[in-house]
Amino acid sequence: MENKRPLILVSNDDGFTAKGISELIKFLRPLGEIVVVAPDAPRSGSGCALTVTTPIHYQLVRKEVGLTVYKCSGTPADCIKLARNAILERNPDLVIGGINHGDNSATSVHYSGTMGVVIEGCLNGIPSIGFSLCNHQADADFSPAHRYVQQIVSAVLKDGLPELVCLNVNFPDMPSYKGIKVCEQAKGFWQKEWETCPRENGKKYFWLTGEFTIVDSDNVNSDNWALRNGYVAVTLQQLM
Repeated sequence: MENKRPLILVSNDDGFTAKGISELIKFLRPLGEIVVVAPDAPRSGSGCALTVTTPIHYQLVRKEVGLTVYKCSGTPADCIKLARNAILERNPDLVIGGINHGDNSATSVHYSGTMGVVIEGCLNGIPSIGFSLCNHQADADFSPAHRYVQQIVSAVLKDGLPELVCLNVNFPDMPSYKGIKVCEQAKGFWQKEWETCPRENGKKYFWLTGEFTIVDSDNVNSDNWALRNGYVAVTLQQLM
């Protein structure tokens, strides 16, 4: 591991094979030494959850100059804890989550495993950034985000972030962006969150679903407004 270059620890909640994390790795390669410790399968919606009832394990997937990739049986937050305490030889200069398939704007940030990565890094005093794209498709086009990821990551590597503040960055699903807008988190709530899934034994089962309602849709300072109007939404998350 080349100690002269910044060490960037990367994880996500879509799993180590997701296109979003693969594209993120490509964007970050010129900026530092990359170590990926990501879930071995999708863990969306896991937030900051930890695995406390069973042991977890990790496995080396890929190693080359400037890049090492591991898959982990735990949650996104587990991945960061494991990396810091059992895998890495030095503390990372930056923790990055993403690029997530689907946005993490408004209140969704509280459920996001991608932001669980970021919060875990931030709580341990490491500058941390989450990136998400407003497209859930497996083959989503992340290319418009390329220069913005590099711009934001370069700035944080150079200047750092305030203590216990991390960045939540969301990209609209558009071929190009109007620029970056620093935002506040939109106000809203989820409703109709469960859809029945009946079974033959008579017990009721449910699929998680839902409709999100924005309360302040006209608020030009919100991340939701920025995304609807073609801007990259950057929200500062104050943890304490």
